[in-house]
Amino acid sequence: MDSRFVGIAELAEAPSVAVVVDVMRAFTVAAWAFAQGAEKIVLAESLHKALALKARHPDWLALKDGPLAPGFDMVNSPGLLRSVDLGGRTVAQKTTAGTVGALAVKEASLVLCASFVVAEATARLLRTRKSGSVTFVVTGDAGQADEDLACAQYIARRATEAGTDAAGFLRRAAESRAAAELAEGVRQGVHPDDVALCLELDRFPFAMVATLEDSLMVLRPCAVPSPADASI
Repeated sequence: MDSRFVGIAELAEAPSVAVVVDVMRAFTVAAWAFAQGAEKIVLAESLHKALALKARHPDWLALKDGPLAPGFDMVNSPGLLRSVDLGGRTVAQKTTAGTVGALAVKEASLVLCASFVVAEATARLLRTRKSGSVTFVVTGDAGQADEDLACAQYIARRATEAGTDAAGFLRRAAESRAAAELAEGVRQGVHPDDVALCLELDRFPFAMVATLEDSLMVLRPCAVPSPADASI
């Protein structure tokens, strides 16, 4: 598998296969939302669009980065989300980097949204699809976020090499600037467990696939078949 790692600004054209990585915290939060029963997540282009979607669909929930704001129901924190019952609900999610990255590759034939909590399922799906060329979009810090790059590199390695050890990649994420900012309270809308939850490897058994549905970018969980080779 030929892998390349780019920031959002480096996307000159839509790749064939894109894996959009946001570890802290958009796609850790998305995975938790599905684990808590959400049916789908609509990736919103702006805060205004997220609220407009909720106004059009009163049963939807709106989620954003930072502190809770009028009209929004939740913030982008896995620690805060894990106690919320989202059974059958639709979430409109707008974050600073993750949702922006996914929307930037919406024309790709396959778009996966990923973080460490769904790393193995994501790698397994890439193996199952026999993806020849994969573009990993490093969303945080203008493409320089080491937690996102580490996760992307781990998934790329895991998709092609048996027995890849995650320890070094997780260590890089734990030592990243984003982890420090979350731990030190620099960012708002944070739970004390957020960093630890973002570093839980393979917490969930599904991958997350985003597709265009009626002009909206919709993220859904995707069950991935067990690998034929149990040693991988």
